[in-house]
Amino acid sequence: LTKVLYPNDKLYLGKELRLKQQYLFVACSLHDILRRFKKLGKPWEEFPNRAAVQLNDTHPSLAIPELMRLLVDREGVDWDLAWEITVKTFGYTNHTLMPEALEKWPVPMLEKLLPRHLQIIYLINHHFLQRVEIRYPGDVERQRAVSLVEEGQTKQVRMANLCIVGSHSTNGVAALHT
Repeated sequence: LTKVLYPNDKLYLGKELRLKQQYLFVACSLHDILRRFKKLGKPWEEFPNRAAVQLNDTHPSLAIPELMRLLVDREGVDWDLAWEITVKTFGYTNHTLMPEALEKWPVPMLEKLLPRHLQIIYLINHHFLQRVEIRYPGDVERQRAVSLVEEGQTKQVRMANLCIVGSHSTNGVAALHT
């Protein structure tokens, strides 16, 4: 799992290994951050004042559903408060606008390896698309364009969209990317 960083993801096994690696790194990091925070004995509302996580490109994007999973499933935090904490905790740096370079994960792969995370991503998307519908009533094309899930022959989760929705700010490596 840790022997080859950035395995060739042209083949399914390489892509699967990359997903496992990305999850391992964010899960370990968040576990340590939460462990340190809990030692302070502060309420969860204080978490974003004590921990700031910058998502440098989409590789650590699984940190968003992982933090939600930890807060909701392990710590018993209400979904709305957990989401508020999550958004306040993460910032996102975008590296590209080229569609072919924006990371996407096939839904079947996420379903196999990280089923709870996929459920959380679907819930995040549902709440997000409800807000889009309120702001742009009846604009189905806009909803399709901004959805975290790209429809197609194989559904895919758009990780850049997840980062933007799940962060308090987005900046780019250049003005164009912001």
